[in-house]
Amino acid sequence: MNTHNVVETEVLVVGAGPAGAAAAALLSTYGIANIMINKHGGVSNSPRAHITNQRCVEVFRDLGLESEVQRQATPQRLMGEHVYATSLAGPELGRLRTWYTHPHFQAEHDLASPTSVCDLPQHLLEPILVNAAAARGSSVRCHTELLGLVQDQDGVSARVRDRINGTEYEIRSKYLIGADGGNSLVAQEIGLPLVGKMGAGGSINVVFEADLTHLVEHRPGDMYWFVQPGVGHGGNGVGVLRMVRPWNKWIGVWGYDVDGPAPDLSEAEGIRIAHQLIGDDSIAVRVESMSTWAVNDVYAEDTMRGRVFCVGDAVHRHSPMNGLGSNTSIQDSYNLCWKLAMVLRGQAGPSLLETYRDERQPVAEQIVRRAKRSEGLMPPIFMALDLPPAPDPETMSRALAALQAPTLEARAKRQAFDAALQGTIMCFNTHGVETNQSYTSSAIVPDGSPEVPAPRDEEVYYYATTRPGRHLPHAWVTRDQKRVSTFDLCGKGQFTLITGVGGVAWAEAAEAVGAGFDMPIRVRTVGRGCDFEDSYGDYRRLSEVDDDGALLVRPDHIVAWRAATLPADPEGALTDVLAAILGRRVPASLAVE
Repeated sequence: MNTHNVVETEVLVVGAGPAGAAAAALLSTYGIANIMINKHGGVSNSPRAHITNQRCVEVFRDLGLESEVQRQATPQRLMGEHVYATSLAGPELGRLRTWYTHPHFQAEHDLASPTSVCDLPQHLLEPILVNAAAARGSSVRCHTELLGLVQDQDGVSARVRDRINGTEYEIRSKYLIGADGGNSLVAQEIGLPLVGKMGAGGSINVVFEADLTHLVEHRPGDMYWFVQPGVGHGGNGVGVLRMVRPWNKWIGVWGYDVDGPAPDLSEAEGIRIAHQLIGDDSIAVRVESMSTWAVNDVYAEDTMRGRVFCVGDAVHRHSPMNGLGSNTSIQDSYNLCWKLAMVLRGQAGPSLLETYRDERQPVAEQIVRRAKRSEGLMPPIFMALDLPPAPDPETMSRALAALQAPTLEARAKRQAFDAALQGTIMCFNTHGVETNQSYTSSAIVPDGSPEVPAPRDEEVYYYATTRPGRHLPHAWVTRDQKRVSTFDLCGKGQFTLITGVGGVAWAEAAEAVGAGFDMPIRVRTVGRGCDFEDSYGDYRRLSEVDDDGALLVRPDHIVAWRAATLPADPEGALTDVLAAILGRRVPASLAVE
């Protein structure tokens, strides 16, 4: 075996998908040396993941990449007309306004963030992140495969192979991030316990080009679902046309029996599937690729071992329902990377890294369970039609036509069918799941206030609160007459202290405490005559603290601690809070004699 000398870095990122590329981009932005390896020759050549929710776009905004994301993505206004039909050209069975495009949900969406949900296919997203990582200092090594790893008290030794020339060598890092997907070798190597089932159902993706403008531009959506025989498990299911680029590039999704023979992936079969979903075989179709994928229902009960962390599909694998996959994966990295940066700089103790497990493992479990519940919203549609197992096309057609009959029996079926169809809105609109991060860990310091229950379902609706452990609420403030989001007052790898009128004492405390911990604390004042004017009065209402109170916001925009009013010793209070969060002793310069 040919060997090279050991290559050293601070963090090794295994995998260059959304989670891995985001991790590398974040680490390089924070000034942390890293190597990202990718066993493939480049980024994804398939659209795969596509829904990009607000919290995920916020990560791109913090990285300075939001404008590029917006340039390449399909905007929210072209995503929301979700049509149920017998085919794209066939009779409609109903519509939903998805991805928060209904006026009620649109308002909730716009109040939650300065960003918007969009549709950015994975093959367009990954180059944005990989290029940012490389431009900012990451060493990106393609055709490089992880073979195994061993960790000790000082670091991690990873054995890798150059897949072009066969050379094997070692990469020595202080920490390793496993972002190597649903068949993660990293998760296997460190023995993460997985709960759930893999391969519960099979689907075929047919990526194809076809100009369908005349069928969709008057009802623009990112997905169109078709009740057809022979599509899903047992002959019942929903065939899907998913927009990749409006309105000439698409993915047709077709089910197959994972226990049966291998599916036909020929070009002819791809064209046939596309034409059945479109409902018009006169339309020219060019098949670009075909692939299979399985519906999974798995999450890890732990996300780390020592110096090795797993993010993304390595620790949560589920169906595409609700579009939570790549969004959650990128936010895993957003949670982890600022902590790694502070530990590697000596600003925090190793205990800060344990909070990655405490904060993100519950999220992994939640989204897998949510996606599974959403899957369960589909069968009632077919139950309402009273169909036999695996109906033939004629039986399916008769059942759908019978919904229009002017009889009591048909009316009952219509009501059941319409209710089931409307109930599937939760396959798309789970705004609360996306936005209501609620962390409990040693990186969160409670303020002693009683917990106030959310007034509405927290899986459906965003809940704005500054309670420690929650995401900083978005509000528009102004500076030099220009609007600025509270989101933009924070982030960029730093802690931020937000206070109000008379915040001089907090500013002095932050300067002293930041110097003592060798960790600058950014100070922002909001209110009349402050750095930022609370022109709309929204920040005062949302902050839940008085003018002389303060919010301490982490680099990932999570409220770490809050003070309702100015304490007698703000420097001492801030010192104790940061010592707890960072897992450090109080520096001598800040110790009370």
